[in-house]
Amino acid sequence: MTAPADTLELIRYGQDEFPAIRPTLVSLYAEVYTDQLANPFFSVERFEQRLEGYASRPGWEAIVAYDGGEAAGYAFASTLPEGSAWWAGMLEPLPQEEAAEDGRRTLALFELMVRRPWRGTGLARRVHEELLAGRPEERVTLLVELSHPKVKALYESWGYHNVGDQQPFADAPIYATMMRPLKAV
Repeated sequence: MTAPADTLELIRYGQDEFPAIRPTLVSLYAEVYTDQLANPFFSVERFEQRLEGYASRPGWEAIVAYDGGEAAGYAFASTLPEGSAWWAGMLEPLPQEEAAEDGRRTLALFELMVRRPWRGTGLARRVHEELLAGRPEERVTLLVELSHPKVKALYESWGYHNVGDQQPFADAPIYATMMRPLKAV
């Protein structure tokens, strides 16, 4: 199953196609997070609630990687709306000019996951870059659990930098909040 990256097919899905790919997104989440599902924040039910909210936002897109028709991984994101609460959970508030959203400025990458057989093949980066390709926003942000320093280091190697830590929900872990430019500004 660890096929070379050039045998994989990456397909972009928009909001109108969400109902068709929703089962794939939920199924892969349950598989990748299987060891954490007992924690209410990481439960499939909570993921489905968050997923529904994310997919209802303007600019929502997903990239799903398929290997011979089998889903190997995915990423999805949407534009932060004007007045977004994304930055509200920061443990140390950002300057207003950094946190202000106008509905066009920032892409939030909500999930990027690859199933175990395809890890270490470069698929995560390929899915990530495909999702970002052609996006109109000027920057992208994502959250990384502080308990995953290797994942944080991977994102840093892709050009992200930590802008502070946040706890987006009362029962959520604390995350490193990372950002990278999408375009030269």
